Amino acid sequence: MTRQDVFAALQKKTDVSVLIVGGGVNGIGTFRDLALQGVDVLLVEQKDFCSGASAGSSHMLHGGIRYLEYGEFRLVREALTERNRMLHNAPHYSKPLPTTIPIYSWFSGFLNAPLKFLGLRDKPSERGAVVIKLGLMLYDWFTRGQQGLPNHRMVGRAESLDLRPQINHDIVCTATYYDAWMPYPERICLEMIMDAEAANSNAHALNYVSLASGAGDTVTLKDELTGSTYNVKPKLVLNAAGPWIDLANRSMGEQTQFIGGTKGSHILVDNPELREMLLGNEVFFENKDGRICLIFPMLDKVIIGTTDIRSDIPDPVCTDEEVDYMIELVSYVFPTMKIDRSQIVFQFCGVRPLPHSSASRTGSISRDHSLRTIEPDDKIRFPVMSLIGGKWTTFRAFSEQAADAALQRIGRSRTSNTKNTPIGGGRNYPKTDAARQQWLADLQQKTGLSAERVQTLFERYGTYAAEIAAFCVAGTDAPLQSQPTYSQREIAFLAQHEKIVHLDDLLLRRSLLAMLGLVTGSLLIEVADILAKELGWDENRREQEIENAAKILQTRHGVSADRLQIAAPISA
Repeated sequence: MTRQDVFAALQKKTDVSVLIVGGGVNGIGTFRDLALQGVDVLLVEQKDFCSGASAGSSHMLHGGIRYLEYGEFRLVREALTERNRMLHNAPHYSKPLPTTIPIYSWFSGFLNAPLKFLGLRDKPSERGAVVIKLGLMLYDWFTRGQQGLPNHRMVGRAESLDLRPQINHDIVCTATYYDAWMPYPERICLEMIMDAEAANSNAHALNYVSLASGAGDTVTLKDELTGSTYNVKPKLVLNAAGPWIDLANRSMGEQTQFIGGTKGSHILVDNPELREMLLGNEVFFENKDGRICLIFPMLDKVIIGTTDIRSDIPDPVCTDEEVDYMIELVSYVFPTMKIDRSQIVFQFCGVRPLPHSSASRTGSISRDHSLRTIEPDDKIRFPVMSLIGGKWTTFRAFSEQAADAALQRIGRSRTSNTKNTPIGGGRNYPKTDAARQQWLADLQQKTGLSAERVQTLFERYGTYAAEIAAFCVAGTDAPLQSQPTYSQREIAFLAQHEKIVHLDDLLLRRSLLAMLGLVTGSLLIEVADILAKELGWDENRREQEIENAAKILQTRHGVSADRLQIAAPISA
C-alpha cells in the first residue's frame, strides 16, 4: 500500500490493535515482531525512520565489556547472544570486528572494579591488564557453545609496537577480542519494515506522521507533510519514541519522567594513515578523563567517538567543543598522528534514551532495557507502554519482550519468534566464499551486469541486490555522473520502494553517500532530479529539497558550504 492508501484506510477503519509511536530500532523491531504474529499494527514516526537516537549510534554491535564492572552480567550475556544472532540474521549489515585495547598498566583498577560492582564507588579509574583479562575471560565464557567469534588474546608490548609503531609507547601490552559493527544501521531498520509489511497486510509503517494528542479511546495523528489529522482507536499504545518518550506521553495528557538521556557525538575523518594504522581493528580505550572511546575503520574513512554528556534536548548537534575533544583523544593512543578539522567529512550526534537517573557519572547509567506501563485512567482508556533504554545490539530481545507484553494485553498468543529470522538482504545469504562467488556469477549471468557492478550491489544490499539489479536492467540505465558507483535506476528503485519522502532521506538513511563525505552540489542536483521524476515533485519542490538537504548537511553534519558549492553558509 502507498502512503495515501494507508491514510485512506485509516479514514474508513479507525480501530487498530497496537499503535507504535516511534520509528527507531526498538519501535521497528517490535513492529516487525507483532506483524509476524499476524497483529494489525500501525507504526508512526514524526520524521524519517531511524533518524533520531538510532541514527546516532557508534555503529557497533557489542556486548559492552565495561558493563561487567557494574555487575550487569545479564545484559552482557544477552548482548553477546544477540550480537551473534545479528551476524547470522543480517550478515550483509553485520560484520565481525577485531577490537584492540591499549593497556598502560598491569594492576590498575584491580581494587576499583569490585567496588564498582558493589556500588561503593562511581569514579573512573584506569583499567589494568589483570582487570581487562578477567573481563575478557568472562566475555568469552558468556558465548561458549555458540558458533561465534574467536576468543581474546593478549599481546606483549614489543609485538604491539611492532604491529603499530605509532601506538603510545607507554603501553605495557594490548588485548584483542572480537565484536561486530554495522555499516548500515538505518537500512537494517528499513528492511525490517519492508519484511513486516510484506508478511502482514495489516501492518503499516508511516514516516513523517506525529502523535498530535490522545484522549479517551482516541489518538490523533498528524501528517507532517500536509497537516491533515487522522483519528485511530488503539487497544494499546507502545511508546518507542526514544528521547521523546516523555514528550509523547505528555501529548496524551500523562506527565512522566522516564528518560534521562545522554548525548553522544562522533566524527568521520578521511585520514588514510590513521586507517592503515588501525589494521582493520577497532581501537577501544579509556581516555584520560575516564570516558570510554573508540576509533575504527568505516569503509574507507575512520569513525572517532564518542562523547557522553547529559542532555535534555532530544535532537542535539555536535558542538565545536566535542569535535576538539574527539580530535584530541586520538593523540592519547597515537601521539604522533595528526588529525585536524580539514579531514572531517561528516559528524553526527544522538541522545541515548537512558532511564532517568541521579547517578553522578553518565557512564554508570545502565544501558539495560525495561517497560514502564501507564494504565488506563480518566484521561485515556488504553494502556501506554513506554520502551525505556536499550542498546542497538539488544533491540531484537527488547522487541520480543515488548511484543510479548503487547500480545498479552490484546489477548493474542505468539505464533513465531525472530531469533533466527533473517533481515532483508540477509535472507538466503551465501555463507561461504564459494557460495558467494556462485551467487554473484548467477546474478551476473541473469542480468548481464558487469562483475564489478554486481559485487557493488551485493556489498550494498546483500541478496536484496537481486531485485535492484533486475530493476536496473529493465530499462535504460547509466551511472551517476557525480558518483558513478550508483546508477540512475538504482536511485529510482529506492525512490519507488523505500518510503523516501525527502532528498535527505536518501542521502542520509537509504545510503552512505552523506556519511562517507560523497555529497557535492552536483550530486544534490543529480539525485534531486531523479527523485523529482519518481516522486512527482514540481520545480519549486525540487529546489526546496535541494536547499533543505544542503542546510541539514551543513548545520547538523558539519559538511562545508564549499563542498556543496553553496555561496554562503545556510543559517540554522
